[in-house]
Amino acid sequence: MAMTLAKLRSGVQSAIRAGRSSDLSKRPFSSSAHHDVAYEAKEASKWEKITYLGIISCTTLAIYQLSKPHHHFPEPPAYPYMHIRNKEFPWGFWVA
Repeated sequence: MAMTLAKLRSGVQSAIRAGRSSDLSKRPFSSSAHHDVAYEAKEASKWEKITYLGIISCTTLAIYQLSKPHHHFPEPPAYPYMHIRNKEFPWGFWVA
C-alpha cells in the first residue's frame, strides 16, 4: 500500500512539474537568438557566400595540384634474385 501511494505521489508531482513552465527550461543564451528576419537573411547570405568561396578555392587548388606533372619513380634494377620463377603458372603464362 505504501509503495502504491509513493508511486502515485511521484507521478502526480512529475505531472505538475511538466505542466508548469519555468524559467529554468529556457536556454541561457537564447536571448541573442531573437533577431529580426532581415538580419537572419543577411547572415544566411553571408555564410552562403563563404561556403561558395570555399568550394571554389578548394576546387581550384585541387585542379592545380592534379594538373602538375608528377614524379615517376625510376625502375628498380633487375637483380637476379628477384622474380624467380621455377615452375610454370597454372594458367600457362611464363615470365622469364
